[in-house]
Amino acid sequence: MVPEDEVYGRIGEAGFARLVAAFYRRIPSDDLLGPMYPRHDLAGAEQRLCDFLVGRFGGPQRYIARRGHPRLRMRHAPFPIDASARDRWVALMDAALAEAALEPDSAATLRAFFADTASFLINRG
Repeated sequence: MVPEDEVYGRIGEAGFARLVAAFYRRIPSDDLLGPMYPRHDLAGAEQRLCDFLVGRFGGPQRYIARRGHPRLRMRHAPFPIDASARDRWVALMDAALAEAALEPDSAATLRAFFADTASFLINRG
């Protein structure tokens, strides 16, 4: 694993773009998560996630400049996130990480962040 603030320097915009695109390709056909994502805004959701991750991991702070503080729990509160949804999200992101073929140390840092953050966002028993 590498420090979180070094991931952007290692994988750059292209790495984050590949990762997020690979994740969002899986969403429309997913029976659990697909319904949570408005079809008309998939491109917007993809851009927001990419901007968030770039800023969170050492790159330009576009997300904060456009949307302010991430307030992840508040922004995800309308969606029913239980343990099953969390596990599915992590599984889809793990598959996206494999597809994006990022360098292993950065992928490990991202994988740990995704698992922890997905758990933090559970809002249903």
